[in-house]
Amino acid sequence: MPRKIDENPEWTKKDFARAKRHRGVSLETLGESILRKRGRPKLESPKESIKLRIDADVLASYRETGSGWQTRINDDLRKARKLKAS
Repeated sequence: MPRKIDENPEWTKKDFARAKRHRGVSLETLGESILRKRGRPKLESPKESIKLRIDADVLASYRETGSGWQTRINDDLRKARKLKAS
């Protein structure tokens, strides 16, 4: 029976017999090195998602400033409360 050619064929006994173990690397270490963390790194002080009721005209004026309007609201609140920049 001809062997099917694909990107990840199932290993046969012959494949396992030819395989060589890499010296000095355990399967656990190899597995950990292959797995990589996904997404952004964790922040020391992450932002918190909340629901905040703001007057429509205030919200519209921030949104009109374009991308980053939420960050500008945060910055303005920091200034109003005299908080240090994060």
